[in-house]
Amino acid sequence: MKIEQFQDPYLNRPWGELGVRALHSGNRVGLALGYPAAGFAGALTRQLGDFLNAPGLALDLQFRPPPGRGFAQVKHIIAVASGKGGVGKSTTAVNLALALDREGAAVGLLDADIYGPSQGMMLGVAPGHRPQIKDEKFFVPIKALGLKTMSMSFLVDESTPMVWRGPMATGALQQLLAQTDWGPLDYLIVDMPPGTGDIQLTLSQKAPVSGAVIVTTPQDIALLDARKGIEMFRKVDIPVLGVVENMSYFACPSCGAKSEVFASGGGARVAAEFDVPLLGELPLSPSIREQTDGGAPTVAADPEGGTARIYRDIARHAAARIWGLGSPAAPTIQMAED
Repeated sequence: MKIEQFQDPYLNRPWGELGVRALHSGNRVGLALGYPAAGFAGALTRQLGDFLNAPGLALDLQFRPPPGRGFAQVKHIIAVASGKGGVGKSTTAVNLALALDREGAAVGLLDADIYGPSQGMMLGVAPGHRPQIKDEKFFVPIKALGLKTMSMSFLVDESTPMVWRGPMATGALQQLLAQTDWGPLDYLIVDMPPGTGDIQLTLSQKAPVSGAVIVTTPQDIALLDARKGIEMFRKVDIPVLGVVENMSYFACPSCGAKSEVFASGGGARVAAEFDVPLLGELPLSPSIREQTDGGAPTVAADPEGGTARIYRDIARHAAARIWGLGSPAAPTIQMAED
C-alpha cells in the first residue's frame, strides 16, 4: 500500500488526490494536511500504521492551510449560522473557534450579531474593555482565550439596546469586518445573527466566505428554519460545509443513559436532504451552559473532555471540507456602504 492511497478520514478521498506528499525516513513519516489536526495525530498515526502494515510508525504531522479566498491576511471566513434563535449557534461558534485554535490554526472570532452580541460575555471579556485604535482607522482585536476577537459588545455598554434600522446594522458589520486589524489568520469564524435577513445577505454577498456551518436542533421547527438557511447560502454560492445538531440528547450524569429530549435524527435528515455532511451531534448538557456563561467555553474549560472532543472533531471536519472543496483565486474584498 502507498501512503497516497490512504483515504482521508474526513473526506473519504485518497491523499494523493488531495495533493498530500509524504516524506519517509525509516519508520518515520512526515506530511502536511490541509486542516489542523493536532488532537487527531495519535489516532491518525494508528490508522496509518495499520494501513501501511507498519507497527511503531512515527508520524510528524503539520498543518498547511489551503489557498484562501479571504481578504488581507485572513485566509478563510467560516460563517456559523442558524435559521432561528435558541439553537445554541453562538455557543457552537465560540467552541468551534476555540477548537480550531487548539488543533493548531490561527483563529479569529467576529460576533456579527449587531443587535444581540454575546461573545464578549462568553469569552470572559470584562465589561467596558474597549479595543485599541490603530492608525486612527483600525480596531485592534481583543485577545481572549487564544483568539483574536471583535464584537459590538466591546463598543457599547451591555445594557444599551441597538435600535438601528437594517442599513445601519449592515454598515456596522462591514466596519467591524473590514476595519479590524486581524493580522494573519487561517480562519475567521463569524457568529451570524439568527435568520436570513439583511446582515446575513450583507456578509454573504460582500465578504469572501469560504463556507457556512448550519446549527440546528432535532426539533421540526428548527429543521424547517435550518433548511431556509442552507437555501440562502446556496443562492449566494457559498458552500455549506455541513450541519451541526445541537441538543441531540441528554446523558444522565448518574447512569449515562441517553434521552432524546427534542426527538432524534433531524440534523442527519437535513444533511442527507442537501447532500452535506452531518459534522457532529452535541449533547444537551448543563456544563456547556455553565462554562459558556462563566466566560470559559467548554473547549477552553475542559479541552480533553468528551464534549470538547466532539467540538474538536467538528472543527477538523469543517476545515477538511474547505480543503476538499478547493479554493478559487482570492477576490479583492470590497465593503461598500449600502
